[in-house]
Amino acid sequence: MKENNRRQFLTTAASTAVLSQLPAVHAAGSDTLKIGLIGCGGRGAGATDNALKADPNVKLVAMADTFSDRLEGSADRLKKLHPDKFAVNDEQRFVGFDAYRQLLACDVDVVILATPPHFRPEHLAAVVAAGKHAFVEKPVAVDAVGARQVLETCREAKTKGLSIVSGLMLRYSLAMKETIQQIHDGAIGKIITMQANYNINGLWNHERQPGWSDMEYQMRNWYYYTWLSGDHIVEQHVHGLDLMAWAMKDQYPIKCFALAGRQARTEPRFGHIYDHFAVCYEYAGGERCFSFCRQQNGTDQDTAPLVFGAEGTADFRRKTMTGGKVWRYSQARNGEKDIPYQREHDALFRSIREGEPINNGDYMVKSTMMAIMGRLAGYTGKTVTWEQAWNSKEDLRPAKYEFGDLPIPPVAIPGETKLI
Repeated sequence: MKENNRRQFLTTAASTAVLSQLPAVHAAGSDTLKIGLIGCGGRGAGATDNALKADPNVKLVAMADTFSDRLEGSADRLKKLHPDKFAVNDEQRFVGFDAYRQLLACDVDVVILATPPHFRPEHLAAVVAAGKHAFVEKPVAVDAVGARQVLETCREAKTKGLSIVSGLMLRYSLAMKETIQQIHDGAIGKIITMQANYNINGLWNHERQPGWSDMEYQMRNWYYYTWLSGDHIVEQHVHGLDLMAWAMKDQYPIKCFALAGRQARTEPRFGHIYDHFAVCYEYAGGERCFSFCRQQNGTDQDTAPLVFGAEGTADFRRKTMTGGKVWRYSQARNGEKDIPYQREHDALFRSIREGEPINNGDYMVKSTMMAIMGRLAGYTGKTVTWEQAWNSKEDLRPAKYEFGDLPIPPVAIPGETKLI
């Protein structure tokens, strides 16, 4: 039933959207690029703000979300920020599980995908089928089934000449690019170990309101349900893991083990995800990445990624090299503003104007998969290989997308939870 539901969900989307296919490339000039936003939460509004700043001749013309209050809140915000570029009339504000299909039937050129990560594979497939360019917020999936689908979709996008830009914004940071280049040029020698930290306090939570079904409650608190977020190692820590993958020239680990659990965030309102992960990733050449992420109130915060080489250390937070070569990034040297959230959208719209598509599909999928692999190791207590993770049949999709009952899976118990 789950597979049939998914195929129907996608096939209907693609067949509807294909009716409004547009040319893949807009040449430089006066053509207005029309933007559609799917997922109108804070991240969606933020990404759209950046998109509207990225090109002088763009307009936001359509918005879609499961919930009308989220849509209207973001619409009000964006209209105030960009009164001359906000052109979303009442007929192009779509609400519900099929809202994305309705948006894709509109005359839009670029689509921003910022729903909870669970929906990314289906939505991106529909966007590419409709011939639209896409900004794809991270992560791109919550399980291997979704990751494999996204990779195939990105390959299709290449054949259509469509740009796919990832929300893994550190790849667009000038400081990170220069730091990575120093590593690749041998400034610290051969990489021996890496450390990716994302240790912070707790996040938001919404109390259940009268009339909310299980589905609505979980979607309103999507962060705390693995089927929607992938757990915080996937939803948030993917940034740090992607940075480590970049340092390794986009080589990915062959296996990992993890210590993980749920100690401080144990109340039912926090769903069933964990609040800490410590993962040791091992590479084919013997290098190791030690990954730590924690969301516990009252704890020390640390988000400093480090790469240790045979001849020195790279500190991404300080943007420095120490050891054999002493180096520090200087923004004054290049004179450009280094705002990664903005730069990724600048690159997307420039690629469309110049007819030179960007496709970030490979690394955005594999870095998401690296995070999923760590979660699987943490949940099961087993050493998990890349092949096991990539070929996993774990499918977190619900049987159907509608408001109603939706049981919460039990909290994973290492040693009992099985690798599927």
